Amino acid sequence: MLRTIRRAEYAELTALFFITGAALAMWFVPLSNVLDAHGFQNLKPYAFACSALAAFVSPLIFGAMADHHSSPVRVLRGLSLATAVSMALATTAIKRHGNPWLVLGLIQLHALCSSPAWSLSSTIVFARLADAKKEFGPIRAMATLGWMAGCWLISALGADTSALAGYSAAGAWLGVCAFTFLLSALEAPRSIVTLKWHQHLGLDALTLLKNRDHRVVFMTTTLFCIPMAGFYLYAPPHLREIGLTHTSAWMSLGQITEIIAMFSLSALLANWRLKWIVAVGLAFGVLRFALSAVGGPAWVIAGVLLHGCSYTLVLITAQIYLDQRIEPAWRARGQALLMLVNSGVGSLIGYLGVGAWYQACARGDGNHWSLFWGGLSVTVALVLIIFLTAYRGRGAHMGASSANSARN
Repeated sequence: MLRTIRRAEYAELTALFFITGAALAMWFVPLSNVLDAHGFQNLKPYAFACSALAAFVSPLIFGAMADHHSSPVRVLRGLSLATAVSMALATTAIKRHGNPWLVLGLIQLHALCSSPAWSLSSTIVFARLADAKKEFGPIRAMATLGWMAGCWLISALGADTSALAGYSAAGAWLGVCAFTFLLSALEAPRSIVTLKWHQHLGLDALTLLKNRDHRVVFMTTTLFCIPMAGFYLYAPPHLREIGLTHTSAWMSLGQITEIIAMFSLSALLANWRLKWIVAVGLAFGVLRFALSAVGGPAWVIAGVLLHGCSYTLVLITAQIYLDQRIEPAWRARGQALLMLVNSGVGSLIGYLGVGAWYQACARGDGNHWSLFWGGLSVTVALVLIIFLTAYRGRGAHMGASSANSARN
């Protein structure tokens, strides 16, 4: 189907995303239940906040390492091994009912090690593709399939509430580490100048924001991630409240449409301007929350279905945008900065802000779900207006080559 790269190489890249997605899911999804089962209920908000805090610093530091010092493949290899070890230690501390501060510290260590994995994997994949616009979508879909497979495996093992989930995830990260030995070397551009401290930390990636379109894309995805946090937090209890008790199965419908959207990306990118792809994704986001606000099982399920389309057309398109619009020497840091603003800034504000909004809606009379989802729909609509107004998509491209520039 995709003849621009060797089939064996294509298989390597899809396998990398699949294994990484499975390893991430096998820890993140059951973590809440595992903490509950071992008496660490009070740690849950802080345990999940660890990933957002790690996203502020870790991806940029290791993205800078991959751009300046070492091959992204070798950086991912070392981080995968460190993630497996820290995860096994955190799981052991949970299982043995260790000191809560020790448990939280080990969870934070794990988050610091695992947080850059996704941006580094994306950098490796983008560097090996001949045409990211055509090839990235189907490969990225394998990460979603891996995430689903990781969740199913944990349930099949009966490990939804046991320490076995953590140990299984640690084993999966060892699998990622081992798999990197099968990948071709991807050397980082070498700098002939002495790096300053902010370059070692990856903070020089902030210079990408001097470009207007880059700045708009980063701002749009960050703002989009704020209401999106509400979907992850409050769609499951809403599903239970309306009688759809198998919430994990119903939530997976969003991942199915996410995969469909990813396989459609190559055709969309070949025929549409990037601006309109992102705009349609944001419009799906508006409709997604509006359908949930209507209420009733059919409407809520329809909203869940639209989640995958919205997520892909906004956030995955933003990744492709960075690959096409910035120089190769900046790509690891660019992807890391995107993760920082989305998983760090956007998610942290979203978890706190949307939680406060839900509490405010729940105190009122009547159907608080309609008000809650309606407010999130209006928020995404405002993000859509900001993007359409601010994004130009024409003119000088910072670090873009005319041969590889995406339709913008």
